[in-house]
Parts: sequence; structure tokens; C-alpha cells
Amino acid sequence: MAERISDAEHSVMEVLWDESPLTAQEVAERVAPDRDWSANTVKTLLGRLLSKKVIAHEAEGRRYLYRPLVARDDYVSGESRRLMDRLFGGKLTPLVAHLAERDEITDQDIAEIEALLKDLKQ
Repeated sequence: MAERISDAEHSVMEVLWDESPLTAQEVAERVAPDRDWSANTVKTLLGRLLSKKVIAHEAEGRRYLYRPLVARDDYVSGESRRLMDRLFGGKLTPLVAHLAERDEITDQDIAEIEALLKDLKQ
């Protein structure tokens, strides 16, 4: 994915990743209620996502149905890689160390990481 998507655009993507295809009105109804966006705001965001080629649309009568072109997993992988590259020189260990130093890793997190590492070793 060449162009980054904004936090607002990401909210729209989450709706489409959960369920698609949807009309602009259906997306507007499903976007987080705390956003309090008008249908026009959602249409603007859909237009931006179309121009970035992360969603597509097809006509159905007088309305359009929108669907993602980028899978959620692919997006998360790209954003995770970008974060590690930008802030931690592309290394995972400094990221984990950073979180641990700030007590942001719980005992549950440690147990899950240990289980993951055990699986990866096998």
C-alpha cells in the first residue's frame, strides 16, 4: 500500500473489513457512534480511500457498494513494520524492551509471548 490512511479513514476501513460490500449509508450507520459523522463525511472518506486504491466500488442501481481491496492482516503487517522501522530500527526486541521498561507488559502478556516463542521454536 503506497499511501498511508488516516485514523478517520481507518475507522471506515474497520467497518468494511467487518462486513462488505456496503453502501455509503450503511458504512455511516456502522462507524463508531462516538465519531458522530454525517453521511457526507463518510462519503468524503470513502472518496479518499477510493483514490488511494484501498477500496473499490461498483454501481448497484443508483448507489454504490464499497468493499476493501486491502486485507486487514496485510494492513496491520505493513503498519507494524513501519512502526518498528521508524522507531526501533526495524528490530522487535527494542520495541518489547521499551514496553517492558514502562510496565506496559502484563504477566498475561508475558505468558502469551512465551507460548508464542515456544510455538515458533518448534
